[in-house]
Amino acid sequence: MSQDIYTPPKVWTWDQGNGGRFAQINRPVAGATHDKTLPQGEHPFQVHSVGTPNGQKVTIMLEELLALGVTEAEYDAWLINILEGDQFSSGFVDINPNSKIPALLDTSTNPPTRVFESGSIIMYLAEKFGHFLPTEPTARAETLSWLFWQMASTAFLGGGFGHFYAYAPEKYEYPINRYAMEVKRQLDVLDRNLATRTYLAGEDYTIADIATFPWYGMLVIGNLYSSQEFLDVGSYKNVERWARLIDARPAVQRGKRVNTIWGSEEERCPERHSAADLD
Repeated sequence: MSQDIYTPPKVWTWDQGNGGRFAQINRPVAGATHDKTLPQGEHPFQVHSVGTPNGQKVTIMLEELLALGVTEAEYDAWLINILEGDQFSSGFVDINPNSKIPALLDTSTNPPTRVFESGSIIMYLAEKFGHFLPTEPTARAETLSWLFWQMASTAFLGGGFGHFYAYAPEKYEYPINRYAMEVKRQLDVLDRNLATRTYLAGEDYTIADIATFPWYGMLVIGNLYSSQEFLDVGSYKNVERWARLIDARPAVQRGKRVNTIWGSEEERCPERHSAADLD
């Protein structure tokens, strides 16, 4: 292994041009960079997002609720183009001070309720409507354990492996190997768990599956980071079986398209304001 040796300075300073593909959306300070009011639709839930795996969690959840006939879960999905810095607008920062998608505004409450962080949003929706989160204590604990496993683990997949393997301006052996090892360990955790159960938390489909599928499911059956051969994802047979089972759900197919601005034309739906936008 050979690469340039980096000696950290006594005090770190920000080099705006040193961040690879997404350098323009990362910065070491919080807060808004410009004033812009978020649009407001007619439905109870206002989603502000883009169709990344984290964004897909929320739109899949809402589409699953609508598929069950929960009409109160109707929503408007507005595009937040993170490559253009929409997440740093004053309106977005008001509902998510962390400036990360997705963010949700529930206008059915008085005053409206803001919810940010994808796991928090789908848990909020599950508790509000009584679906996809068991009430029996042991089953609930198992579901939440896997939900928080995903929230804690995916930073190694996205911010770690995905960044250094796919997006960093230069490829270095050490960080790629370090994060590839961790991602494969995580896939093995999932594979062993799914060897004895249909879904992550047991025999019922829950928010744990909804949260984990866009990341690890699409890593195995999709093209996330174009890394499938490198990670030998085909060896995780139980994860593949689980992922294909979830991917076959009509609500999942619909939710994956919402706020998506890349891929083929039939996969895109930059904004969603009624079911007709996906039909």
